[in-house]
Amino acid sequence: MNTHDHDHDHDHGPDSFRRTKIETWFHRMAGHSHHSVEVDAAMEQDARGIRALKISLAGLFVTAFLQLSIVALSGSVGLLSDALHNLADALTSIPLWIAFTLIRRGTTSRFTYGYGKTEDIAGMIVVFGVFVSACSAVYESTLRFFSPEPMSHPGWVAAAALVGFVGNEAVAQLRIGTGRRIGSAALIADGQHSRIDGLTSLMVLAGVAGSTMGHPLADPLVGMTIGLVILYIAGSSVRPLWFRLLDAIEPEHPGRIREVAVKTPGVRSVSRIRARWSGHRIYSEIDLEVDPHLSMREAEMIASNLEGTLRQTIPFLGEAVVRCGPTR
Repeated sequence: MNTHDHDHDHDHGPDSFRRTKIETWFHRMAGHSHHSVEVDAAMEQDARGIRALKISLAGLFVTAFLQLSIVALSGSVGLLSDALHNLADALTSIPLWIAFTLIRRGTTSRFTYGYGKTEDIAGMIVVFGVFVSACSAVYESTLRFFSPEPMSHPGWVAAAALVGFVGNEAVAQLRIGTGRRIGSAALIADGQHSRIDGLTSLMVLAGVAGSTMGHPLADPLVGMTIGLVILYIAGSSVRPLWFRLLDAIEPEHPGRIREVAVKTPGVRSVSRIRARWSGHRIYSEIDLEVDPHLSMREAEMIASNLEGTLRQTIPFLGEAVVRCGPTR
């Protein structure tokens, strides 16, 4: 923290020196305790993310396995498209799992900001996996469109579609809810994919209805529609993840930080605020202008008070570096 101090504010006697050493020791001990609480909260957030991924991975694997078993009996390409995407969605949980595990390592001598960016990279891998599964669905459905075949066991196909809807919606609620609680855009995006997957599972019922009424093209048309919808979802999910990789942040977060800072006693103005996402945490730097006649200890107290208030009011705050300087 940069501060401006004046000689007339200092006492250079031996008592002052001992008092300064005691105060320094106290601030270090308080800072260490505060950091421990901060690390514990961050570890709990990462553990929640991993737990949600484990449960959703198992749920989507079961859903995809049941659907693929019925695909082998019925030959429905609409259901195949849905099952392939559920399988891809399950596999995309793995890079997110790896990312959350790396984030828990904290900082190192090489990765001094930690591994938060791996979460956003994993999110891009998720979107790529969704894109590939959508292309596969469109390809298989196009082939079946030019070589239509009657659907067998339509009742089983309808049941599998309902299983896909229930399984995906349950996973979506878990992922989106956990993602919002811990501030993970990648986990929220993964949950939104699952939600749309559940809705596209219901579209398979349209293919079943068309086939049972003597319209064999209904099934491949549904398969192509599902694939195109998934492509749209993949495209819309890239934007927030790409912004985070470029260190962009929603304007309301720096605005809220400024609002809290200007209300802090002793702060005359806020000269600069920088903030960015790293994974599911916000890292910020705040430059304050204070009275030039304040002592270093008084300036430190203002910075400490602001940091404490920010932790209480700014969700997902990972670290706040507060610097105080004299009013220009």
